[in-house]
This record gives sequence, structure tokens and C-alpha cells, in this order.
Amino acid sequence: MRWRLWRRAGASSLPFRLGAALCGGALVLALVGPALLGGDPSAQDLYHVLQPPSWRHPCGTDAFGRDILVRLVYGLRLTLMEIAVSLTVAAGIGVPIGLFAGFAPRWVDGAVMTISDVLFAFPGLVLALLVVSLLGPGLFHALLAIAAFSVPVYIRLGRTLAAGMRHLLWVEALTVLGAGRTRVLLRHVLPNAATPLLVQATLSGGTVVLAAASLSFLGLGAQPPLPEWGTMMSDGRNALGAAFWPCLFPGLSIAVTVIGLNCLGDGLRERFGAPGEDRRAGSGGEV
Repeated sequence: MRWRLWRRAGASSLPFRLGAALCGGALVLALVGPALLGGDPSAQDLYHVLQPPSWRHPCGTDAFGRDILVRLVYGLRLTLMEIAVSLTVAAGIGVPIGLFAGFAPRWVDGAVMTISDVLFAFPGLVLALLVVSLLGPGLFHALLAIAAFSVPVYIRLGRTLAAGMRHLLWVEALTVLGAGRTRVLLRHVLPNAATPLLVQATLSGGTVVLAAASLSFLGLGAQPPLPEWGTMMSDGRNALGAAFWPCLFPGLSIAVTVIGLNCLGDGLRERFGAPGEDRRAGSGGEV
């Protein structure tokens, strides 16, 4: 049944097909690309610095003679890891809080939503900069910062889903039969909320990519010589007057990845009718 739904989604939605093609291609490239290209993304060749794109180096070389294409492929792996870690932490914290708030007494629900609104008052990147400033620069701290401004998105989404199901007949019947609140939430409400959460996570992926690249570009995220796309753009700007390709190709990689994730999320939301009120976590507008 689920496979049929996915097939129908792909057959009826052009954004879904485009997003699935881009995201699927990125996943395959991340898995097999390093084995096909070979090479060390950190290996320097000072005799071939800032070489323009050629058959030997399709994307050229950077200021240290490193092959940009090889670094882009390894950076894609790093980007997928950033998405997985940030969204897992954000959803793992926000969704349970939101679900329990939706079933909790009104005063508890109000307190949780007030805290969520306070966090929403901070622009995403500003909150991330604050967290990284407190913890110090580094990839792990940057991922925690990105997860921090994504948590209220999942709190609100989880609360909306739980509150909408709280008074359904089958939920009330389970309560009358003696099922505890935790059992109802985890075994019955959460599985029914899986599709909206998947859509939100897909839309949030674009923001994670932009935020991680922004923090790395500012020197607060991944540190050299890691082939993170934001770090690659930061390194390339120093030679921008002599060579544009060290900045161009990482920038294009970021743009294509974000477009693919947003198209996939929009296609899924259009097909399954999932809520998408929190576009801040999808389009990257706040970042």
C-alpha cells in the first residue's frame, strides 16, 4: 500500500519527480562517487594550483592544488551527515515534547508553546551563531546549533498533530479501554503522524544545508581541511580575482541540493496533504 502511494505521488507531481531525481542522484553519488573518483580530498599539489576545469580536473583545482570535484563528492557525504544528525536531534527532542503537549492539560500546553514562541522569536542563523559562540567553533557544535533552532518547528508540528487526534473517536476509545497516554502517543498517534513529519524533515533539509554552509563560510562550522562546501567557498574567495571555479562549483552544489530537497518536500506535501505551516524550516528563508 505504501509503495502504491509513493508511485502515485511520483506520477502526479512534477516537483516530486524532480526532487526525487536530484536527491536520489546525490545519494548514489555520495555512496559510489569516492570509489569511482579515488584520490584524497586533502592531498595538495602545489605544482597545479588554481588550474581551470579540464579533462584531468573537471571542476579545476583550488589554491592548494586539490581536485575540486573530489572534494565536492566527499563534501556531499559530509552534507548528508549534517542533515541526518541535525534533523535526528531536532526531531528527537521536539516531536516527543510536542506530542505530549498536545495531550497534556491546557496550562502545560500553554507553557510549552510559549517557550516555543520565544525560540521562534530569534532568527535561525542568529540563534545558531549564539550557540556556536558559546560552545566554540567546530562541526559538531554547528550541528547542535542548527538542531537548536529547528527544535521549535518540531514541537509545534508534533503538538498540532497530537491536538488534532486527541478527540478522535478511536483515540478516546483506546483511553476508555485503559490504554495509557504514553502508549496511545507512541503506538498509535506517532505512526499516524509519520507522513507529516517526513514532509517537514525533507523541507528542513534545505535549511540545514544552508545553515551549515553559512556557519562554515564564517569559520564557525567545519574547519579546514574538511571538504565542507561552505569551507570550500570560504577558501575560494581569497583567490576569486584570479579564479572563479573554487567558489562556483561548491555554490552550485549547495543550490542544487537545496532545490532537490525543497522540490521533494513540496511534492510530498502536495500529494499527501501534510501540514507545512513552518516554512522557516523548509525554504531557508530565515537563514
